[in-house]
Amino acid sequence: MRWTIAALVLGVSTAAMAADVGEVKVAKGAAYLERGTEKLPVRVGLPVQAADKVVTGADGTVGITFADNSLLSVGPDSVLAIDRYVFDSTTHAGQFDSTLSKGTLAVISGKMVKQSPDAMRVHTPSAIMGVRGTEFIVKVDR
Repeated sequence: MRWTIAALVLGVSTAAMAADVGEVKVAKGAAYLERGTEKLPVRVGLPVQAADKVVTGADGTVGITFADNSLLSVGPDSVLAIDRYVFDSTTHAGQFDSTLSKGTLAVISGKMVKQSPDAMRVHTPSAIMGVRGTEFIVKVDR
C-alpha cells in the first residue's frame, strides 16, 4: 500500500515499478515489446520485465540476457511471451516460463537451470518443453 501511494504521489505508474528481469542486448530490424497496453520499440539497453511479449517483424531479431545469465535470441516473424520469471541471485533458484506462439527461439540457459534442471519451460501451441540441457532451438510454424 505504501509503495502504491508513493508511486501515485511521484506520478509513477505501478507497472513502471515492476522488476526488470533482463535487458535487450541485440536489436535488429522491426521489433517491439508489448508491456500491458504499450508497444515499446526494441532498442539495446531496454529493460525486459516478466509478462512482456517480444514481437519481431520479417527482418527483426532480438537478443535478451536475463538476470540468471540465460540468453534468448528471438528470430524473425516471432512472438514470445515471458509468462513467469523469478530468480534468486543468492541461491540461483527460480522459475522461467515462456510461450513461443510463432517463429524461432534459440536459448542458452543460465544459472537457474544449472541449479534446478526443470526450472525453465517453453510452451508452444502443440507442446511444452522442459529444459534440461543448456542450449536448444525451438521453431513454431503457423
